[in-house]
Amino acid sequence: MQVSVETTSNIERRMTIGVPAQEIDQAVQKRLQETARTLRLNGFRPGKVPMSVVKRRFGDSVRQEIVGEVMRDNYIKALQEQDINPAGWPKFEPKTMEEGKDLEFVAIFEVLPEIELGDLSKISVEKLTSEITDIDVDNMIDNLRRQQATMEEVGRKSREKDVLTIDFKGFIDGKEFEGGAAEGHRLTLGSGQMIPGFEKAIVGGKAGEDMEIEVTFPEDYHNEDLAGKPARFEIRIHKVEEPQLPELDTEFFKKFGIDAEDEAAFREEVRKNMERELKQAVANKVKNDVVDGLLETTGLDIPVALVDQEIDRLRQDAVQRFGGQVDFQQLPKEIFQEQAERRVKTGLLFQEVVKKNDLKADPAKVDEKIQEIASTYEQPEEVVAHFSSNPEQKAQIESSVLEDAVVDHVLEQADVKEKKVKYEEAVQAGQPQR
Repeated sequence: MQVSVETTSNIERRMTIGVPAQEIDQAVQKRLQETARTLRLNGFRPGKVPMSVVKRRFGDSVRQEIVGEVMRDNYIKALQEQDINPAGWPKFEPKTMEEGKDLEFVAIFEVLPEIELGDLSKISVEKLTSEITDIDVDNMIDNLRRQQATMEEVGRKSREKDVLTIDFKGFIDGKEFEGGAAEGHRLTLGSGQMIPGFEKAIVGGKAGEDMEIEVTFPEDYHNEDLAGKPARFEIRIHKVEEPQLPELDTEFFKKFGIDAEDEAAFREEVRKNMERELKQAVANKVKNDVVDGLLETTGLDIPVALVDQEIDRLRQDAVQRFGGQVDFQQLPKEIFQEQAERRVKTGLLFQEVVKKNDLKADPAKVDEKIQEIASTYEQPEEVVAHFSSNPEQKAQIESSVLEDAVVDHVLEQADVKEKKVKYEEAVQAGQPQR
C-alpha cells in the first residue's frame, strides 16, 4: 500500500492510497468462489455452476463490493500508519479501478483543528448575585396557583391577571400589516405576551366592547419592517374571565410533588427549589460568559462533519420534544446551523483547556453532584445507587463536572465582576443557550 497526504486547508486533508492489483484480484476471486458454492441457477446442480458463468453474472458487482471494502480497510490502516485522527468519515474518489490494474483512490476528510487558546485574561465575566425574598416566594406560589386555576366568566371591567378572549386587527399608516390580526385570541393581561402598551391599554375593557388603541413597536422588534413604527389596533372583546385560585392545602401541594402538611412547610420547599434554580441560573450565566469569551479570543476552523453530526442530534432532539411525528431529516438543517456550530466550537475549546491544563473530574465533586440530583427525588438513595451501577449515566455527570473545572480554570484568569440583581432577573439571565 502506497500512501501520500496533502494538506488542502487548516483542517482538510487529501490522502492518496495505492493498492496492488493482485490484492484486489485475489479478493474478488475468493468472493466469486464463495458465491459459486451456494449459487443455484436453472440448468446447473447446486454448487456446480461453472466459474466462467459466475464471473459473467456477478463479476462486476462483486468487484464493486470488494473495491469499496478495500478502500475502507486501507483508509483505516493508512490513518493508523500516518497517525492521523479524522473528524469524520471521508469522501472516497477512485482514480483507477480497472481490472488488472493497481487501485488508486483519494480519501478526502477533515481533521480536528490545532487550537491556540487566546489570552484568557481578556475574557470578561459578569457573575450575578441575588437573594430570594419573601416577595419572590409569594410571587412563585401565586404563579403555581395560577397554573392550577379554573376560569370564571365575569361581567365587570377587566383588570390585571384576567384572561380576555379578543379579536384584533392592526394597521400601520392606515393599512393592515401581515401577522397583525387574530380571532378568538386568549390573552392574560399583564403577561407581556403582546408588544409594550397593548395589554395596559385594554385594562378596563368589558365583554362586548369595541376598542381602538395606538401603540408603537419596540425599536429592537424582531420584524425589522415593524420595528419602531406606530400602529393602530381595532379590538373586539368577546369574554372576560377571572382566574379562581385553588386553596393552599395538601391536595394542592401534592400536585407539585411536595409532601407538606401546611403552608409554612410548602413555602420552605418552594424556597429550596428556588434556591436550586437560582444557583443553576448563576452558574449558567457564568458558563455562557466563559464560552462567549473563549469564542471571541480564540479563532478556529471547525470540521463540517462534526457540525453535521451535531445538527442531526439537534434535529432528533427537536422531533422527540414534539412527539416524534416527523422524520428528523425533514427538518431544515439551516434552523440548527448556528447552534450546532457554537456547540462544536465550545466542545473543542473545552477539550483544549482540559488537555493543556491536565484537568480531571474531581471524584468528590462527582459524588456531590449526584447527591444534589438525588436530593430532588423522593427516594434519593435509589438515585445514588442508579448512578453507581450505571457507568454511562455516571460518565455524563463526570463530563459535567469536568466542564465546571474548565469554567473554574478560566475564571481564575478572567476579568470577573459581580452584579447584584433581583431573583427573576438572575433566573432569566441564566437561561441555558441551546
